[in-house]
Amino acid sequence: MKYIIEHTENKIYDWCCIEYKHISKLVGRNNLIFTNINNKNDFVKLKNIGEVKKESILKLNFKNICLLDPSCEKELNPEDCEKFDYFLFGGILGDYPPRERTANYFKNLKAKRRNLTKEQMPTDVAVLAVKLISEGNKIENLKFKDKPVINIKKGRFNEEIILPYRYIMLYDKLIISKELIKYLKSKKDL
Repeated sequence: MKYIIEHTENKIYDWCCIEYKHISKLVGRNNLIFTNINNKNDFVKLKNIGEVKKESILKLNFKNICLLDPSCEKELNPEDCEKFDYFLFGGILGDYPPRERTANYFKNLKAKRRNLTKEQMPTDVAVLAVKLISEGNKIENLKFKDKPVINIKKGRFNEEIILPYRYIMLYDKLIISKELIKYLKSKKDL
């Protein structure tokens, strides 16, 4: 099983690169394909963490794809995972509240569609959810944490960042990239 990330933004932002590296650690670089990477610098950033293609998935000839789309009615289940060779995720900067950009962007793609609940997840979390489901876990048995709070100490003050997305908990621990936490804590403009 391979995981395809269709990058839909003009460039790869730092936080996005951190997410993509986390995905590579979760599923392995040999199981990860990035598509729609037009910028040469972005291509170089990604080539060591997965296969990189300049073309959009809409122009490539992949077969037997499942598009993960929060607006789809049918949830992904373990039996579905056996039917697909590729799982496609839109590397779309999330909106809050969501605007169904995944459905609109991929409207002409011939692929089966499934959701991972109606809640919006970061791309790395969505990939982890699919991996866990493909290992036989039903989505209703996965433990989620909505809008987790990240505590940040700035000088004498304690501040919080509320992440407006759904994350997975494993063994009562929030699964989030340590590099992302470090990045968020280093940002001066948050």
